[in-house]
Amino acid sequence: MDIGIVRETYVGETRAPLIPVAVGHLVRQGNRVVIESHTGAASGFDDQAYREMGATIVYSGDEAIARSKLVLKVYPPSWDEYRKLEEGQILLSFLQLSHATRRNLELLLARNVTAIGFEAIEDTHGDRPVLTVMSEIAGKLILPIAAHYLQVRQGGRGILLGGTPGVAPATVVVLGAGVVGANAARGALALGAHTIVLDRDVARLRALTAQDGAHIVTSAASPYDLQRFVPIADVLIGAVFMTMEATPHLLDRELIAKMRPGSVFVDVSIDQGGCSTTSWPTTILDPVYVDEGVIHFCVPNIPALVPRTATVALSNTLLPYVERIASSGPDALLAEDGPLARGVYTHGGYCLRRRIAEPLSLPLKEVAR
Repeated sequence: MDIGIVRETYVGETRAPLIPVAVGHLVRQGNRVVIESHTGAASGFDDQAYREMGATIVYSGDEAIARSKLVLKVYPPSWDEYRKLEEGQILLSFLQLSHATRRNLELLLARNVTAIGFEAIEDTHGDRPVLTVMSEIAGKLILPIAAHYLQVRQGGRGILLGGTPGVAPATVVVLGAGVVGANAARGALALGAHTIVLDRDVARLRALTAQDGAHIVTSAASPYDLQRFVPIADVLIGAVFMTMEATPHLLDRELIAKMRPGSVFVDVSIDQGGCSTTSWPTTILDPVYVDEGVIHFCVPNIPALVPRTATVALSNTLLPYVERIASSGPDALLAEDGPLARGVYTHGGYCLRRRIAEPLSLPLKEVAR
């Protein structure tokens, strides 16, 4: 299969989907890989490294897309990138189509594009392998980010997360006990912070407590508990994830205003719309703003801060799926109940997700799972 890898254009996005060794593996299997120049530069992989593995280097995203059957990238495509897709191509990327605009989806349907979202690939255990590996990295980065913005020179409260003898530690409140939230909570605990995790799924809270002992305080994410714990947070972390849905606004402006001035709010769920009415997307180059006296960090692609680690981790997880697509094609994938089939949003001019199709009145074709 002809595989095209497009260099990222979103501000601050530094990741690449495959490292040179993975590209070489695909080439040895008989695939042709075309990669846009400088795609791996920020991750430490130059064009020559890809060339030595058999890839063809091209010098525009247009050419990488035009010469491929499978278009591979990391960050959700821009509208300009959507418009370059051609009839019958396969798009494999983070897509976040649960809150995409109608025109993006209509274009995918009109051009019979098979769109597969990294975030939607799901194994038989209900785990999302590609999303998980990026979520683990994001979760581990949150506490260093929060500690930085708590410093007084950054406009923060001027407190140390773990405190010091005779001085109480900071309070970290995590909304969501999934992969991001659990990793963030463990990071906060390791630094000595007073750590509170809220989730509506008591089973997740039980698993977190079983693994990390009684040092993490857990509570149900009820309106009462949100009103109780959010105002005392020095660091508030939004790690809410809803499958195939935009993130609900658990927090409103009135509640954010109850937090102390100089507190830090990291809304990791911003790539699905954010969990607060005060959240709007920022970029790695301009990551924060202050609203109601609270520092908001709402970067949707946090793992891009560490592109070497993120690119290698993403490539390791992604390669088997790319191999499967290249060897079988989308029709065969949809005929079986496998992880990739569960990741397909659109195929053959139809949307395969009821939760996406019905609100937008799009043609729907559900595949038996």
